[in-house]
Amino acid sequence: MSVGWQEELRQRLVDRNTRESAYSGIIEQYRRLAQQTRLLKERNQSLLRAVGSARTAGSGSAGPSGTGGSGEDNPVRNAYIASLESQISSLRDEMAAVYKTQGQNAQRLLAMNETLREKEEVARSGADELRRTKEEVIALHRKVDQHNDLTAEKDERLQTLHDEIQALELELNQVTDRNAVLKQDNASLLSRWLDKMNEETEKMNTANLFYEDMKSRKNNNGDTNSAHKRAPSEESESYSTNTGEVSSRPA
Repeated sequence: MSVGWQEELRQRLVDRNTRESAYSGIIEQYRRLAQQTRLLKERNQSLLRAVGSARTAGSGSAGPSGTGGSGEDNPVRNAYIASLESQISSLRDEMAAVYKTQGQNAQRLLAMNETLREKEEVARSGADELRRTKEEVIALHRKVDQHNDLTAEKDERLQTLHDEIQALELELNQVTDRNAVLKQDNASLLSRWLDKMNEETEKMNTANLFYEDMKSRKNNNGDTNSAHKRAPSEESESYSTNTGEVSSRPA
């Protein structure tokens, strides 16, 4: 986070310096032109003053050689020399300014190289970060695709289970209905079976009663017949006894 605001502040300073130094070349050229103009004006004024002094001195001299004067006392030459010295001084100042500008430019170049190096480092780190981010995005896309596939598979399984549950519920309902029908049928069959068993029981009871009745009647008839059979035999025995007695009597 700190690197971000420092980089932003540095970029703002660089932009400000760029805006402020956009017209520095034109301003420097205008300054040099103004300085040269001032020097030329001063030289012209010096020359004009020297010419005026030479004319005044020539008009006041007695001989023909007085117009030229001596080399050391010639004001024109002195003014010209002074102008040249002024130009030399100005050129020295300009050279110093140029050296200073070159030094500043060298410092700016070093600063720009350092900035470029930092920018390249930032760009390199940004490229590495971008590459890592792309790799992470690709990995996330793969995970999302896998998750979507798993979700689709789970949805299919859920749909299959839902269909199976519905089929089982339908089958359960059918079995429940069938059980209810079977219960009703069983109840009806049980009722009919019980009725039949009761009817058969009544028939068996009736048959047993009839059998017992017939048996009792048969027993009663047997007793009567045996009684009838015993009566003639007794009579025959008594007759035989009597006849024996009769037969024994004549003997």
